[in-house]
Amino acid sequence: MKIESLLKYVEGELLTKSADLSREVKGGCGADLMSDVLASIQPDAVLLTGLCNPQVVRTAQMSDVAAIVFVRGKRPPEETIRLADEEGIPLITAPFGMFESSGRLFMAGLPSLERPITE
Repeated sequence: MKIESLLKYVEGELLTKSADLSREVKGGCGADLMSDVLASIQPDAVLLTGLCNPQVVRTAQMSDVAAIVFVRGKRPPEETIRLADEEGIPLITAPFGMFESSGRLFMAGLPSLERPITE
């Protein structure tokens, strides 16, 4: 699924200017703990989160995340948006909670890209 299509499924608003909307997203992951993201997400996933600080972008960069969706209509601070623009990571705000946003993408055919976390 391309990011352009993803925007429509979550009824999202694009927050970054340098986003490549033609990038392919292979699946998704929902998390607020960035340690969980680092341990479980696979490359080219969309990350759904309620966490809005710049650490989300840094984590996405290290994990080769294709895009970040902020759930529940959250809007990150300008610092986070600027960093994402510099890194070329699309930021999207969506009005739905994590459960519904994930469900919409799953029903549209986007699979989970979360690996099990083993202890």
